[in-house]
Amino acid sequence: MTRANGASSPLPADRALLLTRAAEHALRAGLPDHAAHLLQPLRAATAPSPARGRAALVHGMLALRTGPVADARASLLLAARLLDDDGDHERAIRARLGAAEACWAMGDAAAYREVLGPGPSGGGLLERFLRAMTAVVGGPGPDFGGGLRELRRVVELAADEDDPELLVPAGSASLVLGDLTAAGELGGRALAVARAHGLTTVVPRALEVLAYAELRLGRHVSARAHAEEGVRAARQAGESNVLAHHHAVLALVASLDDDAEAVAALAAAADATAVRHGLAQARTLTQWALARADLARGRAPDAAARLRPLVRTGPRGGHFALRMMAVPCFVEAALSSDTDREEAAAEAVEALAGYAVWAGLGPDPQAAAQLLRCRALVAAAGGDDDAAEAHFGQALDRHEDLDGEFERARTALQYGQWLRRQRRPGPAREALRDARVAFERCGAGVWAGQAEAALRATGAVSAAAGAAASAAGAAGGSGAAGPEPPSVLERLTPQQLRIARQVAEGATNREVARLLSVSPRTVDHHLRNVFVALGVRSRVELSRLVARADEGER
Repeated sequence: MTRANGASSPLPADRALLLTRAAEHALRAGLPDHAAHLLQPLRAATAPSPARGRAALVHGMLALRTGPVADARASLLLAARLLDDDGDHERAIRARLGAAEACWAMGDAAAYREVLGPGPSGGGLLERFLRAMTAVVGGPGPDFGGGLRELRRVVELAADEDDPELLVPAGSASLVLGDLTAAGELGGRALAVARAHGLTTVVPRALEVLAYAELRLGRHVSARAHAEEGVRAARQAGESNVLAHHHAVLALVASLDDDAEAVAALAAAADATAVRHGLAQARTLTQWALARADLARGRAPDAAARLRPLVRTGPRGGHFALRMMAVPCFVEAALSSDTDREEAAAEAVEALAGYAVWAGLGPDPQAAAQLLRCRALVAAAGGDDDAAEAHFGQALDRHEDLDGEFERARTALQYGQWLRRQRRPGPAREALRDARVAFERCGAGVWAGQAEAALRATGAVSAAAGAAASAAGAAGGSGAAGPEPPSVLERLTPQQLRIARQVAEGATNREVARLLSVSPRTVDHHLRNVFVALGVRSRVELSRLVARADEGER
């Protein structure tokens, strides 16, 4: 097949098209290695024109699913040009959709718009989807409203569609619009049809739409189930990039209940591919998951350090479609950290300015309630107690009209902790019990533990502790009592004990310093010694230990 000068000889047109069709079938069947093998005889310089564009399309889709997405973008743009030249406009549109998907995975909004230009003409679902996304990606602009209307039309058209390759982008349109119920329905239909027709490569992408919809609705158990199924499907289809996204979703779900090591393991599994293949979306999700795990365990400074880059724009910022979703966690982490309070408040206010605009566009049903919670935290940090209470109340009222137990529980937790610092133990207990029960209902065990620790710090005794005490009292109702075991807190010096109790009640290092008339550096020094003396690693663990010790003394 080679000439003496080393150049490849042209392939006959019928053989080139045969190989290309076979590669397309192998790709759809989830056999990427076989598809790549079938394309080896085809070289851009020697393949006849009708096959060149289709071969470039297969190469690009292979890279999009299994390789660096920047390479996929280049291959798919080449395929679109070649296919347009051949008059194959339907495949050219699919190539542009793939190139846009690569830009999305890269987190490059400008490249996304550049790939699509003004968008293709025509009234089909894909053409409408691409035109609409050109208008809305990157935020409000002159065509933003028209783009949202076009996306809604895409979702309407999908009602009569049964092609899963079209239902998946329609589901993505619903996610952008914040119509999460429609996203779940479209993802479910795409999944059912793909399975019925043996479209192996569509299954993990349909499951990805479902997992994202459930995640944003706060249905974390369902999100975990879909993502775990997505992991299996992506492995079967040999799609490493989709596999990374499913691992990232699992990491975010695990931050509710699993131990920190499990979250880190899932994040590492996603990052192993995300870093190598340039998957900014998956990378942003894993960092958000690790930060949320830090928050759940009382490690606010670590959480703030992870989230600070994610909520900023620029090449080192978070993914443009996820940046705003991480803002509420960042605000909580920044204002809970033992850093300069004025600087933390300024960072929070700056992040909230953009978040308020985004929330007003309606892309996330939970955003309005989360915005009010964040405003309450900012007001509390600034000492404006009236505004803090008003914002907390408004946020909880908003949550009542929404699905999503987890975010409502987080607002109740923050409100209860604020009430406790206001020395209002009765209302604090009510809010914290509500938070604990809500966390337990949605499977957020780690967060439920945080609510329980805060509840005990108000002097309340948990149901489990009360039952244990009653049982012990019944068993020991007769006979002499044994010697009282020494309290673990006796290991501390008087100053360390004072600091430990204040921190267990939710005070920051700066608040303790003001109360005891010492420097924050002194408080930090004593608190480190307290952690060593008591064998705890976080403020949450310290709060639990102090509560248990106090119960034992009563």
